[in-house]
Amino acid sequence: MATKAKPTRKIAKAKPTGKKVAAKKVVVKKAAPAKKFKAIKLKLLRPVPSDINIAQASDIKPIAQIAAELGIRPEELELYGPYKAKVKLEILDRLKNKKNGIYVDVTAITPTPLGEGKTTTTVGLSQALGAHLGKKVITAIRQPSQGPTFGIKGGAAGGGYSQIIPMEDFNLHLTGDIHAITASHNLTAAALDARVMHEKQQDDEKLFNALCPPDKKGERRFSPTMIRRLKKLGITKTNPNDLSAEERGRFARLDIDESTITWRRVVDINDRMLREIQVGLGKDEVGFEHRSGYDITVASEIMAVLALTTGLEDMRERFGKMVVATNKRGEAVTAEDLGVAGAITVLMKDAIKPNLMQTLEGTPATVHAGPFANIAHGQSSIIADKIALKLADFVVTESGFGADIGMEKFFDIKCRYSGLIPQVVVLVATVRALKMHGGGPKVVAGKPLASEYTDENLDLLRAGLPNLERHVQNALKYGVNVIVAVNSFANDTPAEVEVVRAAALKMGAMDAVVSTHWADGGAGAKKLAEAVVKAAKKPSKFKFLYPLDISIKEKIETIAREIYRADGVDYSPEAEEQIERYTRLGFDSLPICMAKTHLSFSTDATKKGAPTGFRVSVREIRASVGAGFLYPILGDMRTMPGLGTRPSFYDIDLDLKTGKVLGLF
Repeated sequence: MATKAKPTRKIAKAKPTGKKVAAKKVVVKKAAPAKKFKAIKLKLLRPVPSDINIAQASDIKPIAQIAAELGIRPEELELYGPYKAKVKLEILDRLKNKKNGIYVDVTAITPTPLGEGKTTTTVGLSQALGAHLGKKVITAIRQPSQGPTFGIKGGAAGGGYSQIIPMEDFNLHLTGDIHAITASHNLTAAALDARVMHEKQQDDEKLFNALCPPDKKGERRFSPTMIRRLKKLGITKTNPNDLSAEERGRFARLDIDESTITWRRVVDINDRMLREIQVGLGKDEVGFEHRSGYDITVASEIMAVLALTTGLEDMRERFGKMVVATNKRGEAVTAEDLGVAGAITVLMKDAIKPNLMQTLEGTPATVHAGPFANIAHGQSSIIADKIALKLADFVVTESGFGADIGMEKFFDIKCRYSGLIPQVVVLVATVRALKMHGGGPKVVAGKPLASEYTDENLDLLRAGLPNLERHVQNALKYGVNVIVAVNSFANDTPAEVEVVRAAALKMGAMDAVVSTHWADGGAGAKKLAEAVVKAAKKPSKFKFLYPLDISIKEKIETIAREIYRADGVDYSPEAEEQIERYTRLGFDSLPICMAKTHLSFSTDATKKGAPTGFRVSVREIRASVGAGFLYPILGDMRTMPGLGTRPSFYDIDLDLKTGKVLGLF
């Protein structure tokens, strides 16, 4: 980020004249055409500095200029300082008749714990399309969780000379969307526990009187969320005083079966000690103690709703449908029943607007939503993509982790709800990861790589190619055009990258291109961008992996068989009971979001390459009805990560003289 002083703006104040001035007729001017795009020229250094040093030394355009270059009007923008802004949803009404641009999804092979540069490739490809090929492009990516940022993995703004800036803002609070989700989720948890307690302490009449207290005139009223609950119950009366005793009881008492509660709490840091907790230990809550737990905020259903919603009204409806438990009659209890859905919407009313940022070369980027890919569905928001596709010729988005997780969920969940169809898939592969899949030594974050990864070893590399082949085959099952991007690191030899490139072509990829965007920025991804442009012109026949009208088990087993290549699926007794319950409640028509390790096709992270002869175990299944999917938890997959002995936060500090963030990757 540039270190120049921020520009100040003088606001001229009108001088009072004491005279009455006739109102002037307001003339609506025609919107000015979009400004011509101006790229930022990179100042490439060798050796390549740290990510934060590159970002802080970079030139940066005012975000208002980025918006103007895209054709976003000033009234469609909400500024958060000079370098980031939110885009108002009203822009979709103005652009509704404009043709969509080309939709590109960037995914990857099964990664090492270090990651294989998928976001870096996404940004580098965008920089190449915009700054080097002259295409109007937008990068559409997720906002990262603070869990990985302060943990081991690090940030998610890209890396080297292919980054989103300001990277400190990107990796930390940005505009507060994740904090809004944390508050909304925990408000729901508080409402749920309080309701259970109050229902145990009060009879139906007391509950009703507490929910609809009479005013001084003896009049009662229903709040908007109560009207929605009454409609669900089939009660059409709008005056509380008109309800019969039986109707009052049905309305007031949720009668929650505590054994079915699935709504936990969230916090956006890796706090392993909160995975399982005991709550209700205060002196005023004696007798109401119970077990609960925390997930990481980006695994919250509210985050998933944000990513999958199509508008404010749709988001309000989805929040109301979120299921927190079932009652003792086996019926779903929702956030609407708790009376909290409207309040959540208020907390989330600004978070629904996508964030606008830029890359190091001045191409625009939307940053919005951040569901975990191995727990949730791992995609940026539908709203951000819809806006981007109306503004740009190309929209380059990414799906989290390997293609067996992120790409599958992108197609089978996100594309179902958005109606948007990608023309091209870019599959990122690295020599490093393929050597690991070929039997190389264990790769551990924070420790130096073994010599097998830094020295040429063609045999080890070839042994790992089946992992790449399986991912290519999986992408082709969806009928999209596949380009393999060989993300080349400094230690890769020409012979090694050529082995990967040639193999990818034999596997069925439309093209395979070596890319050096980390070290060279967009110039290093120019050939990749040219391949993507060419592939986008070729016909494609997109199709989903499974239909929605088959059973829950059939969907799970289709993914396990077709994507993972598992021999079968085993279900715990708890999962069997949940499948029966969700089917009875009508949730069996929802798509499936597998929560699985990202480090293997199987549920065992130690099984590398393209394993066969394994079975998948489903421990439990959770229902994200508001978001619109069921998510089976496979094996020992956790929804709250933990911190290691030496997390990244050791290196992060503030220069107290300059105010610069230090050590952020």
